[in-house]
Parts: sequence; C-alpha cells; structure tokens
Amino acid sequence: MKRLFGMVCLMLFAVTVWGQGQDTIIVSRDGTGKYRTVQEAIESARAFMDYTVTIYVKNGTYKEKIVVPAWLENIEIIGEDKDKTIITYDDHANINKMGTFRTYSVKVEGNNITFRNLTIENNAAQLGQAVALHTEGDRLKFINCRFLGNQDTIYTGAKFARLYFKDCYIEGTTDFIFGSSTALFEDCTIHSKRNSYITAASTPREAEYGYVFKHCKLTAAQGINKVYLGRPWRPYAYTLFIECEMGKHIVPAGWHNWKNPDNEKTARYAEYKNTGEGADVSQRVGWSKQLTKKEAEAVTVENLFCTHDNMWKF
Repeated sequence: MKRLFGMVCLMLFAVTVWGQGQDTIIVSRDGTGKYRTVQEAIESARAFMDYTVTIYVKNGTYKEKIVVPAWLENIEIIGEDKDKTIITYDDHANINKMGTFRTYSVKVEGNNITFRNLTIENNAAQLGQAVALHTEGDRLKFINCRFLGNQDTIYTGAKFARLYFKDCYIEGTTDFIFGSSTALFEDCTIHSKRNSYITAASTPREAEYGYVFKHCKLTAAQGINKVYLGRPWRPYAYTLFIECEMGKHIVPAGWHNWKNPDNEKTARYAEYKNTGEGADVSQRVGWSKQLTKKEAEAVTVENLFCTHDNMWKF
C-alpha cells in the first residue's frame, strides 16, 4: 500500500509540475518579442490557470525586480541560454534599512512554477545580505539555471513548500542557501566564494526533510579553505549530503552549531557516501550522523514530496 501511494504521488507530481505548455509568450530586450520585460509577460498571464503558459525569454540582460504573484500557477519561464539570459538586480539589506527579505531579484509566490535555462543574479556589492531567488510557492522547479550572488543567494521562505533544483549552479559567500522549505538539489554545483557556511536551514520540527543535496559537486574559489556544510538558523535544521563530491575546502568538522550548543541537540545533519578530499568523516562533529544504506535508500522523490496527510500539503 505504501509503495502504491508513493507511485501515485510521483505520478501526480509529474503531471502537475511537468505539465505540457499550451501557450507561449516571447520576451526580448530588442523588441522582437511580445514584451520587452519578464515582469510584463508574467502580468499578462491569467490568474489560477489550469493549463501551462510558457514565457520564452531571449538572450539579454534583464535588470528587473520580478515577482511571480500567488494567484499565478502553471507558468514556465524558459531562457534561450542559461549563460546569456540573465535576470539581475542589485538591492542589499543595508539600502535604506531594506532588510534581507526585500532584497530579492526574483520572488516566486505562485505554485507550480518552472524556471529553466537562465541566470538569476543579485550583483549588489558585498555590503549586506542580498537575495537572488526568494521562494514562497510550492512545487517549484529550477532546471539548468545559474544563481549568482554573495550572502544569502537563495532564500527558501515557505515552511513545508517543495522545491526541486536540477543541474543548477549556485554560488555565494555566507549562508547562501537558507530557509525552511523542503528542497532537493540534484546534480548541482555548489560554489563557495568565501570561508564561511553553505547552508543555514530553518526546517520546522514537524517536517521530515529539509535540504537534500544528491550527486552534487562542492567547489570553491581559489584560496578558500575553511567552509562548513551548514549551520542551523533555527533548531531542528535538516540538511543531508548524499553521494556528493566535496572539495578540500570543506572543514574536517563539517558542521557548525552557530555558537549555540543547544543546537547540537536538535540539528538534523547527515551525510552518506560522499567523496573527495572534504568528505572524510573521521573528524566530523559528534552530533552529525552518517546514514546507513537503508536510510539513504529511503530518501526518494516520493518520500521527499509525498509523505504527508494531504496529497500536496505537508
């Protein structure tokens, strides 16, 4: 019965999130598309659509502060080339006391939204927190995208929301993947630009999973040699690295308690069969965990995204 439930969940996830597009809107900076900005194209879509609209964005630099509102669903935003289709802005937390959560370049509030083949960047000077991607919606997918920034590059803001990152490049300095959502990062490159921390999860106690990195590659800029896998932004933070390649910049201890020993009692930090110079677990902190084969095999798409009372709500 459990296996059947998992198969049904996966089928529904695929149908809902990977639906086929029916309408296509072209965006181009040179005026050859229907719209010249991505935000104009987003605002042209109907509320609560039951079919998929594709927004195709031609190569160019789009300096916009974009919001995909909560009343939009089933939107695919697809770039022409991930390296040449760039959405960028430059807000940071210390501009007019803006604070972290208003600094986003792209904020996604709607559900069932897909981004593919483009770059989302916050190119603010390193003067404070500066979010490139801020997510609030559920069932969001990011495929073959680049996320460029420094501190706080990706903020996953909604508790129990489900996010999927596939074949993405994510860079930053401090806590550059942070928040409370459940997110699977698969076959991604995670690049550290400073001696600091990669993740700062704030996973709710009730959530079975938080951040899962699977088959990812952890790299660093030249001279960077002291990077922690994560520190708990809130108690019960969950972060797992499974079969990832870790560079020598990862510190032997692996994890940090954010200078609060009480976090060691609740943080859910784990690893399984990672490789590379940074994957040696002989000196890992005692409050982190090495999964067994059986435990690792249980970390599936079905279990990450479908283990809850309601089919889509954790």
